[in-house]
Parts: sequence; structure tokens; C-alpha cells
Amino acid sequence: KHSPAMSDLVAKEEVEGLLKKLPEWEHEDKSIFRVFEFDDYMESIDFVNAVAEISEEGGHHPDMDIRWGLITVRATTHEAGGLTEADFDVAKKIDTLLD
Repeated sequence: KHSPAMSDLVAKEEVEGLLKKLPEWEHEDKSIFRVFEFDDYMESIDFVNAVAEISEEGGHHPDMDIRWGLITVRATTHEAGGLTEADFDVAKKIDTLLD
């Protein structure tokens, strides 16, 4: 059996299992998202810049909503029309920024 390409859609029944490894992330429609809270604006902007670096390295760019001390990161694969392994991969890497 061949392993799926990063751009293959993840089956609906697989999403829950993959999310177990990302307990802070939530599933909504064709995306996963997580809200990150920070004590000040510059701390949140530093986080956004770190996410941008991870995104560039992996060639996968989640959407980010930037508010004062509150960043929502939403991952989906637009060209595939939903969730792919790349979304879970980028989420895992983003989580490591807070370890």
C-alpha cells in the first residue's frame, strides 16, 4: 500500500485520530484551528513571525488572525479543498514553538 501524498485529503474518520496528537487544536469544516494567548502584543507578533518561518520552510501557510494578545491559526489545504497531512504537520511544528 502506498503512503498518501501530503496533498491527498485526509479521510473524515482519520481526522479525529490525528487530532488526538494535537489536543489543543479543534476541527471545523475543512480546517483545524487553535487560539494562542499572549501577555502582550509584541510577544504575539514574535509568535506570528515564528509561524511564518515554519510556514515558509514547509511550503504550507496557515491563515492567521492577529488580535492584541490573541492569535488564531487555521490550517487547511485550499488547493485540495480540505485537510491534508500537511495541515497536521504544520500544526505539530507550531505547537513546538511553545514547548
